[in-house]
Amino acid sequence: MKKLVACLMIGMLVLLAVAPAATAASGRGGFMGFIAGCCFGVRAGSAYNDGKDLHFREWCTIIPYVGFVFSIWNGIDSAQGKTTADLAAQYGASYY
Repeated sequence: MKKLVACLMIGMLVLLAVAPAATAASGRGGFMGFIAGCCFGVRAGSAYNDGKDLHFREWCTIIPYVGFVFSIWNGIDSAQGKTTADLAAQYGASYY
């Protein structure tokens, strides 16, 4: 287990060293783009790289136990047929 954690930490340090060069070409991305894509999925990572912010409901999904409540909340909204345009009207265009 210690070797796995050590390898992950080394990988993160390499990403931090390489990220500034990668973000200079694309504008956004880097470590926060990695976190958004890794923790919240490709849609959130791509939206973050397009200049959108992460919504509080996306941040709350990574909290242990509490994340299930927000995931169910997101599922209920999706089952009701909410679209990105509805969310943009409700929360603002900076998120969606």
